[in-house]
Amino acid sequence: MPEFNYRTRLTSVILLLLISLALAIGYPAYAETLAVPNDDIHDILEKSLSVVEIDKEIARLEQQQADLRLTMTDTEQQLSEQEEQISDKRDGAGKVLRAYYMGERDGMYGALLNADSLTHFFQVLDFIDLVISNDKHTLNSYIDQYHALQERYTEMGEKQAGLILLENRLKQQRERVLALESQVDEQLEGRSDSERIRLLMEELTNSWQTAGLKEVQSYFKALSKAMGKLPEWIQDNKDLLETKGFQYTIRIPEEKLNAFLIEQDKRFSNFSFHFEDNKITASGSRDGMDISVIGHYTIENEKINGIIFHVDELIYNGFSLPDTTRASLEQEFDLGFYPGKILKFLKANDVETTDGELIIKLSINL
Repeated sequence: MPEFNYRTRLTSVILLLLISLALAIGYPAYAETLAVPNDDIHDILEKSLSVVEIDKEIARLEQQQADLRLTMTDTEQQLSEQEEQISDKRDGAGKVLRAYYMGERDGMYGALLNADSLTHFFQVLDFIDLVISNDKHTLNSYIDQYHALQERYTEMGEKQAGLILLENRLKQQRERVLALESQVDEQLEGRSDSERIRLLMEELTNSWQTAGLKEVQSYFKALSKAMGKLPEWIQDNKDLLETKGFQYTIRIPEEKLNAFLIEQDKRFSNFSFHFEDNKITASGSRDGMDISVIGHYTIENEKINGIIFHVDELIYNGFSLPDTTRASLEQEFDLGFYPGKILKFLKANDVETTDGELIIKLSINL
């Protein structure tokens, strides 16, 4: 397994010094307290960690909101410019339509009928063709700009809807953080060990942010890379694939999947998958960090047919991380499996996990 870098080691030394200080003033050590915390302290620490993580989501949403407002300002400017440009086109198109409606173009055809020679006839015909082509260009130019303007209005409407959605999400997360902070303050109020717990809250947050999160991200990154090679591995292991007419079934025992992952990255020697009924657990321990990821697969067809992994729980040293952290990891790392990479015409229809086995059912997608 790769060693932590110098900065992480330095952080660990500092944390140990703080723990020693806590012991010197009569506080139990951080590691000891977190190893077997009583229920109320565990609940306080978990809530404090959630506050920090949800604050990250709020900061991300606020940045997304600012970016969206900036693009909306640009779109509004472009709409204003397009409306000015289309004004002249609208006037020109109106003149053309009025000319045909009022019969102002009829004289051209009269001149064609009154031509006194074949040469004159073709000269008039060329003139009519030129006028009609110019009229058509004027009308088409207006129609094209009108459609472009309508698309801009539609785009603006979608952005406004997106902004409202963002504002609602921000409101919900802010209310959520305030509620959690209020609960933590209430639980700490009147406790003789409140300062000790606040120290533990800080230690837990530092531990997660300086080491835990990086460890989780490293596993997710390695998993994403390994899942990209899974179709090729299945092709090389024909015993995993069953065929019945135009129906195919892939059966992957957990021990084979874990062996495959270790082949891809040695860090999986300490991190393994376990399949249960409709539940997948991936867990491991290293350097005093216990990490568990619990999730499930679903079939997705929106962009590309595939089997997508969803994180239902993420547990670090016994503490559950909030849904915002899980969603962020899902967005950052693709842990999906795409049957089309085995054969282009294969399509996943169903996925399930039983005791010790992942089962994927496929069919031919013609």
